[in-house]
Amino acid sequence: MNRTAVPVKYGHENFFTPRGALACLFLLICCGVPAIAQNTSEASTVTTVRSVRATHILGFAGAANNVSGTLSIQVDTLQFQSSGKPAVDVKIASVQDVTVGELSKQVGGLPMTIGKAATPYGGGRVVSLFAHKKYNTLAVQYVDANGGIHGAIFQLQKGEGQPFRTELVANGARVSQREGDATRQRNAEVSSESK
Repeated sequence: MNRTAVPVKYGHENFFTPRGALACLFLLICCGVPAIAQNTSEASTVTTVRSVRATHILGFAGAANNVSGTLSIQVDTLQFQSSGKPAVDVKIASVQDVTVGELSKQVGGLPMTIGKAATPYGGGRVVSLFAHKKYNTLAVQYVDANGGIHGAIFQLQKGEGQPFRTELVANGARVSQREGDATRQRNAEVSSESK
């Protein structure tokens, strides 16, 4: 049992020195900063209801065609802003119709096309199956301040179109009834009358 005693440098009597108090203060500040930052981020999310990355295909007055940016729903406006450009917006109350569709684009460009052509035994068709990316399109019909009817088309990632449309409708955008919806409604009325 050859044990040597190791002196304790920092005991409880050394904790309440000015150096220890400074360390405690520093620790409290470091733990408090994330809590303060968390509260300020919650305040900023109140103004922006929903925001998605989108490509403006055409139609929004003041926005360039085929430009990527952020499409967002503010308190009462639909806003598109590309990087470095001023935001373009439309009042949600002036939106007359919102339609969601699907789009499939071939990716890979010229190298993919050459690769498909060089694949033997018709294998280029198989490559084409995997060379497509699907997107959602969001078409918005709105009325400007002068009463003119305009339309804008945006390209969103797959799966983001329908939730964005739902959020627009929840914030006051009008949606016209489609033929398929009208047919289903008429069939439901006929079946309820026959009972």
